[in-house]
Amino acid sequence: MYSFEAFLYPVLLVMFLSCSGLCFITFEKNVYISAHGRDVKALENGSSSSEEGYVALFVRMLGLDNDPPDREQAIIALWKYAQGGKHCIDKIMQFHGCINLTVNLLQSDSTKACEAAAGFLRTVSSINQYRALVAESGAVEEITALLSKSSLTTEVKEQSLCTLWNLSVDEKLRTKVASADILPLLFKFLDDEEIRVKEAAGGILANFALSKLNHQIMVEEGVIPKLAKFLRSDVEGSKVIRKEAKNALLEFSKDEFYRILIVEEGLVIVPMVGADAYKSFKPVSHSWPSLPDGTEIERSSSAPSRYGASELLLGLNVRDKNFNLEEAKIKAVVGRTQQQFLARIGAIELDDGTKPPSEPSTSQHYTLLPYVDGVARLVLILGLEDISAISRAAHSIADASINEHMRMSFMVAGAVSHLVKLLSRNDSNVRLAACHALERLSLSHNVCEVIEAEGAIYPLLNMLKNSEASERATEKTMNILARMLDPGKEMKAKIAVKECCGNVSGFQNGLYNSRNTWEDVLGSAAILRLIEILKTSSPMVQQKAASILEYAAIMKPCMEIIVAAGIESALDTVFHQRSLNVNLGDDSDNLQPELTVAEVEEAGLVLSAASRLLTKLLESEQFGQSINTSRFKQLLCQILKSDIPLHSKDWVAACLVKLESSSSSNLDPENPIHLEIAVHDTIPRLIEQIRTSHSPEAQEAAVVELNTIVSRGGYDYTRAVTSQGGIFPLVKVIDKGTRRAAEASLVILFNLSMDDENHSAIISAGAIPVLRRVVLSEGPQWTIALHLLRTLPT
Repeated sequence: MYSFEAFLYPVLLVMFLSCSGLCFITFEKNVYISAHGRDVKALENGSSSSEEGYVALFVRMLGLDNDPPDREQAIIALWKYAQGGKHCIDKIMQFHGCINLTVNLLQSDSTKACEAAAGFLRTVSSINQYRALVAESGAVEEITALLSKSSLTTEVKEQSLCTLWNLSVDEKLRTKVASADILPLLFKFLDDEEIRVKEAAGGILANFALSKLNHQIMVEEGVIPKLAKFLRSDVEGSKVIRKEAKNALLEFSKDEFYRILIVEEGLVIVPMVGADAYKSFKPVSHSWPSLPDGTEIERSSSAPSRYGASELLLGLNVRDKNFNLEEAKIKAVVGRTQQQFLARIGAIELDDGTKPPSEPSTSQHYTLLPYVDGVARLVLILGLEDISAISRAAHSIADASINEHMRMSFMVAGAVSHLVKLLSRNDSNVRLAACHALERLSLSHNVCEVIEAEGAIYPLLNMLKNSEASERATEKTMNILARMLDPGKEMKAKIAVKECCGNVSGFQNGLYNSRNTWEDVLGSAAILRLIEILKTSSPMVQQKAASILEYAAIMKPCMEIIVAAGIESALDTVFHQRSLNVNLGDDSDNLQPELTVAEVEEAGLVLSAASRLLTKLLESEQFGQSINTSRFKQLLCQILKSDIPLHSKDWVAACLVKLESSSSSNLDPENPIHLEIAVHDTIPRLIEQIRTSHSPEAQEAAVVELNTIVSRGGYDYTRAVTSQGGIFPLVKVIDKGTRRAAEASLVILFNLSMDDENHSAIISAGAIPVLRRVVLSEGPQWTIALHLLRTLPT
């Protein structure tokens, strides 16, 4: 039975609503049927006092003590009423607890209730002052749980995601929304069939990207490939999702590493230089079309079109069978044609269908384009007159040149010739930007050859001679020159040409012409500047200077200039300076602060390059007779004892051998140089090879060579083996190496066992059981194994 209050309440409600003439609700089995849209409209047109009464009624109907259908109808009515504007939302929010009751409805089994609850939260969260209240009510967690369900209607997904979209606008709430649970869901909704769901998911991710704290987790979850696909030309998408994806990726592009990931997805970051900058673009009329890199197209008619139609048709029909072009050249032509056409009609920076106002090119806005259009756009900007636009485009080319594909794309598009010309501009910022781009492009051997062929040698050397240039500009200039003058480049190219076509004679003629060119430009001024850089610059620049001087020393005229310019003092400075920057062991008088691994590696590269240069200079009789041989021997011996990498010590050791052979002291019976080389270079290298080699033959060769050295006798040799940790790998070779390697290892360990201090290390390496197996097998050298067992304490 129902109580009197339970019966009276619905009756009074019907009477109350009927008298107002605003809403009609039928009563059937104690269930309130829907308040329709027209009822809410009538509610909105009522007086202020009546509105508050009805709002209070609907909020009361949200209570947990009401039946689910009642609550569902109440939230639908409140949602529709809230769409009337902020004043309607303010009236609802006067009743505390309505948000919490709404959030509870997100758990409802009714799709309509979930949609209305999410829609109401979306409307409320669109008001700044209520966002925090919505987030604190647990809406984020409930919406995340709701979106995790396998079957949801499009409407529920849209309203729920748009609520999170509104909340993520607030920087303080963004971290709360951007949980690890929501990201996979957003990625899934980016592939949804409904475009509104995609747009909402993209908008949330774009807001997340505004907070740098979210970048790492978003990138680790794979957000960049997901968003990049919407900006590629072969993927359809609305303007909204493209815009949101672009905004998010541009935020990620502020980080150097993430910028690389974006370019790897086929996108190029392009500066927005403003409409005024493109007014200086004047396409050449009455000219026959050519490829972007300058290659001319064979004429198929008597004359080109007066209005440039031939260029446009070439770009549109470049895939025609009449053109025999590589894919890279085809894309370069298509990209150039499209970008030049947009520039001609003044629509090159249109966005969302509206033309942006003219703005100074100093604006730091950027956009993202598919790589075909992006490469062509950047090359187009290089040909403009705006200094700032040119500089920004050159820096963007440097950022995009992350792999061989992109470097070759810029080369084919004609970027190299533009950049080389910019090296001669009066503006230092433009020269630096062009040098930065060429440095990144020159990482490709093919592009580096084109840079040299475009005549970059002269402007680069002019930049190098400028003693007032910044350290950064000098370093980049040196990097390009060093790649052009790589001493090993000739042999690599010779092998490549021989393998490809077998035409070595033509290549040799090319090398001869190249050397003649360098002999002409590498005068005394350039060499003096290089020697000055070798003395005073940072480690990486010193390394490049030594490498360039080594190449120059191949040419006799340059060798004479180098020797006469005081190269000895520069090398002495480098060896002395860098030897103080590494640990010299017991021979060091002054203890240096501990260096990082990178600093030790840098010092090793400089010392290796300087050693190669000194070795090359020793081929000059004049230089060999004039230098202080004993001084350089002392310095190089100290460097051998340092902790620079072994691959750097190889060149130091080779230089020591060359010094010894060119001096009168090489008849010294004690052979101190050979001892130093063996102890500090050869033995450590052989032990490393024994330890890490995967080839049984290479391991065997290393053990045999080490046995030859140790068998000469001498405490220094055996101490070097033990100090480098050679006992453990030698025991392993006895157990699992080849027969010859095992025999050599046994001999080495026997020699080491003559020193009692090595016994504990040999036993710790597990030698006892291994030696016993050798003795029991009665194989070769079992007698040495037996003597070694008797020597060790057991």
